[in-house]
Amino acid sequence: MQIDNQNIDIDDLVSDKYMHKEIKKGIFLSEYQIEVLTRYQIDLDKISSVEELIMIMDDIIDEDPDSDDLEQISKEISEFNYYSNTNK
Repeated sequence: MQIDNQNIDIDDLVSDKYMHKEIKKGIFLSEYQIEVLTRYQIDLDKISSVEELIMIMDDIIDEDPDSDDLEQISKEISEFNYYSNTNK
């Protein structure tokens, strides 16, 4: 299926790879997000909060202009954190 000029496989939209799981208290990530973070050598065992993770990602994004995949998951994680942890 074509969505925004990209070929999208509908099965990918419901894949477990993109479902969030709690990897630490209050930190929810998908398998894909973990793969990208690992590629950028971000050690999730040393991360204590979502805010810390976002700060580390922002530092890498500022230094590496080719980190589009990291920038995308940074936005996803920030959005997920906002909707999960902000009192509305």
